[in-house]
Amino acid sequence: MRTVFGLAPVLLLTILASASAHGETPLARAFADAWQRQPAAAALSERQRAVDAQRAAAGAWTAAPPSLEVGIRSDRFNGRKGAQEDEIGLVLPLWLPGERSGSRSLAEAEAEAVAGRSDALRLQLAQGLRETWWAWQSARNEAALAGERVTAARQLRDDVARRFAAGDLSKADLNQADGALAQALGVQAEADAQLANGRYRLESLIGKTADTAGVVAEPEPQAPTTGHPLLRELQGRADVARRSADLARVQGRANPELALSTRRDRAASGEANEQTWALALRIPFSAGPRQDARVATASADAIEAGLAFERERERLEREGGAVGQQLAAARRQLVAAEERARLARENRGFYEKSFRLGESDLPTRLRIDSEAFEAERALGRARIALAQGISQLRQSLGLLPE
Repeated sequence: MRTVFGLAPVLLLTILASASAHGETPLARAFADAWQRQPAAAALSERQRAVDAQRAAAGAWTAAPPSLEVGIRSDRFNGRKGAQEDEIGLVLPLWLPGERSGSRSLAEAEAEAVAGRSDALRLQLAQGLRETWWAWQSARNEAALAGERVTAARQLRDDVARRFAAGDLSKADLNQADGALAQALGVQAEADAQLANGRYRLESLIGKTADTAGVVAEPEPQAPTTGHPLLRELQGRADVARRSADLARVQGRANPELALSTRRDRAASGEANEQTWALALRIPFSAGPRQDARVATASADAIEAGLAFERERERLEREGGAVGQQLAAARRQLVAAEERARLARENRGFYEKSFRLGESDLPTRLRIDSEAFEAERALGRARIALAQGISQLRQSLGLLPE
């Protein structure tokens, strides 16, 4: 009798070749689905509209929308001599020196910050999805191996039962075979529960049925051509804070206003109307402490964002080195696990034949089966660990799933 023990892991754990030559990986498709469900993705177009509006405002000819002034004076309620005065004027808020260019610079920084924030949110989602994805793949591996173990244990139990009926084996041997089957069924129940939980967590992120394709690693990462999204986000925050401080220094007072008006009046009923024109300039005094508070707040934000950028850059450098070492260790572990599994399969074949011929006892056969199961289990875990290590390295480099 030859069991199929070990075939399911081979089918499930596809060799970790890159799928980039054949299109995006299942993980990349899951990420696309998960991102579409994020509130940030739904609000992205509106945030872009806000940035465009800010740019347009910074490019306007006036610091604020013009206003219309209309007035009328009459002696209707007192002297009733027919005196009347009509006035209409246009008020134009003027840019302070350097304010318009500062506003444009701030609008550009805000646009970069919005893009950086979006990229950072994508990367944060990718981290959570990658962890959930590989936890689910690990649960799939455990469930597949548990199913194979039950199949092998049931076949062995049936073989022992036949030989017990024939008088070749004892009742104790049959009890051991039954116990091994019960143990395998217990392991399978636990693995199925973990698989259901992993599937629930993954499908809660992607909003659809999980892809059951074999385990496929992401492409090996290349050196990124753009900056890390987390650093771009912090850099964007720092730029916005610095330019806000620069703009606050320029805006030392309220905006001057240029007023152009015309007035038509008559002294009494029946007299001719006289029309005059007026041009006025209103210049507010300095904002004083109010401006100082704005400048200090913006400068503090700039300092905080700059320091956060440096700390995050240092953390990413250390993380990249640690993840690289972990990935190298995962490769060595996979080589060792493959050799262990090969030897365990070979030994299992020897002892299957030996047990059939009556040359070895059941406890030895059960021990060899258990060793073979653990070897296949370790091999599956090593393969997933390597694929997960590649994902972690891509995450540390700021690369999204592909």
